[in-house]
Amino acid sequence: MFFLLSKLLLVLFSPGAWLLVLLIAALVARPLGRWRRRWLWAAAIVLFLGGNNGLVNLALRAWELPAVPLATVAPANAAVLLTGITADNAPHDRVYLSNGADRFTNALWLYRAKRVRRIIISGGTGSTDPRTVTEAAELATLLRLSGVPQRDLLLEERSRNTRENALYTKALLAQHPDIKTLVLVTSAFHERRALACFAKVGLHPAAFPADFRNTGLNGGLSFWLVPDVDALNRWSILLHEMAGYVIYRVMGYC
Repeated sequence: MFFLLSKLLLVLFSPGAWLLVLLIAALVARPLGRWRRRWLWAAAIVLFLGGNNGLVNLALRAWELPAVPLATVAPANAAVLLTGITADNAPHDRVYLSNGADRFTNALWLYRAKRVRRIIISGGTGSTDPRTVTEAAELATLLRLSGVPQRDLLLEERSRNTRENALYTKALLAQHPDIKTLVLVTSAFHERRALACFAKVGLHPAAFPADFRNTGLNGGLSFWLVPDVDALNRWSILLHEMAGYVIYRVMGYC
């Protein structure tokens, strides 16, 4: 149920969906009526604000946790790499990475820089087909191809959301008492909620945000004035994550 609710939030907190609803409302409203004008004005406002790269960039900079220099990361027993970055493309003879691939590369970087000795990959699958390969297994394949030996990889393949990432990672660590220090690798916009969920179950990893969605403060005039579909997407990601954080707090998950 909670898994389905999280997918519904993607629609409810999407400025693109709001824009579509407002335009449909304007189309079905009485021609030249005042409600048609209201719907069109509302759509124009959503388009300007939702498509404004400057505004969403400022919001993302305020929400995302800042980047952590590698040199400041204290050596830890393991990195916890949260999944959610693979794509279901064909042919199914390889692993495809989607947005968020920095999570994978940053975890590998921590390992290669000897900041962590092992990598825990946490993430199952949203599919109901038991034959479906988990996201953790897919990323493990890529890490092995990148030269990480199997002995340095631990897989948690049951979780479907951030709360379960924390719960099942803790259960996995109960079988590996030698792992006492952790670094949590996930997208910068997601790191805040992930850290809170892990703290709720008694785990306190160091933060290592990746996959930043803010782009700095170097945009020109068009960055602030010309609507961009990418801004609509970034607003959707941010609003969905903020709503998820509030819901998790209310539910006592973080």
